[in-house]
Amino acid sequence: MGNTFGHLFRVTTFGESHGGGVGVVIDGCPPRLEISVEEIQWELDRRRPGQSKITTPRKEADSCEILSGIFEGKTLGTPISILVRNKDTRPQDYDEMQQKYRPSHADATYDAKYGIRNWQGGGRSSARETIGRVAAGAIAKKILHQVAGVEVVAYVKRIKDIEGVVDPSSVTLEQVESNIVRCPDPECADRMIELIEQIGRQGDSVGGVVECVTRNVPKGLGSPVFDKLEADLAKAVMSLPATKGFEIGSGFAGTLMTGSEHNDEYYTDENGEIRTVTNRSGGVQGGISNGENIILRIAFKPTATIRKEQKTVTNAGEETLLAAKGRHDPCVLPRAVPMVEAMVALVLCDHLLRHQGQCSVLS
Repeated sequence: MGNTFGHLFRVTTFGESHGGGVGVVIDGCPPRLEISVEEIQWELDRRRPGQSKITTPRKEADSCEILSGIFEGKTLGTPISILVRNKDTRPQDYDEMQQKYRPSHADATYDAKYGIRNWQGGGRSSARETIGRVAAGAIAKKILHQVAGVEVVAYVKRIKDIEGVVDPSSVTLEQVESNIVRCPDPECADRMIELIEQIGRQGDSVGGVVECVTRNVPKGLGSPVFDKLEADLAKAVMSLPATKGFEIGSGFAGTLMTGSEHNDEYYTDENGEIRTVTNRSGGVQGGISNGENIILRIAFKPTATIRKEQKTVTNAGEETLLAAKGRHDPCVLPRAVPMVEAMVALVLCDHLLRHQGQCSVLS
């Protein structure tokens, strides 16, 4: 019921924020892929809480356990199950939120839909659910890189009104990981960190934009008409917590151009490959990848749970006030970077398998 993503490369996540643990079951992974616990753990370490002074102070090692599907360092082609146990839980921090709804959080809507919810840390609506996605994304990245040399690099482009200058064609993972806010523009990163610290001290939060570039994408990925590549990418990243907007290529800025200004003209490069002079399409035309870099941007709202007192109501409809307790990110974007990369990788891996299954069988 909305917990499974993908067609041939399928992932199902499970678990709640303050339950016994969270994880993922991955089905459809090709056999004989070499993958280690360390490779998966490296990605999980990038999204774990408590990693810097601008993230939630919750202390979780997020150590992953592979329960099935991998033997002697290689995938078996059978379902892969990965578990991360919750250790640093403090459900008592959320006692007040049993009855009081957090403004702009999922508390009220979960009650409206299910008539019951796990109020401890947000339960299933918590960003802790994304652990399973990031673990699965590590495997998807490995497949994409091994088969086609695909690189997926996301980074923080903007925090509130502070925007970095980044070249998507050349930005590296090392540049992204060089500072705690994950903005490859060093001068801008310092200002972002200062703003997040200031907002956090005020008990408030800020949002921003994560940009993601995928390089060396094979041509032909995407399945029109309902499974266009950009449509699946939009669904994937917009399923992440706190997302509120999606753009690919020129995005909304393209609406200010004429067709002659916006069109990506073709040429043939020195290797005889058909390329485009510009890339306002963002690497996707007609719902199918054209071999150029796929560039997309995702808007993340300010974290909903804040310490500032706000007006709200109880689950009985009584008006009240709430200054939320608990440990929360004053800005979700630094930890959202690996989440975005994971979701993009899951889409591309799934479409790679689908493309080869349909279009290569008679070749």
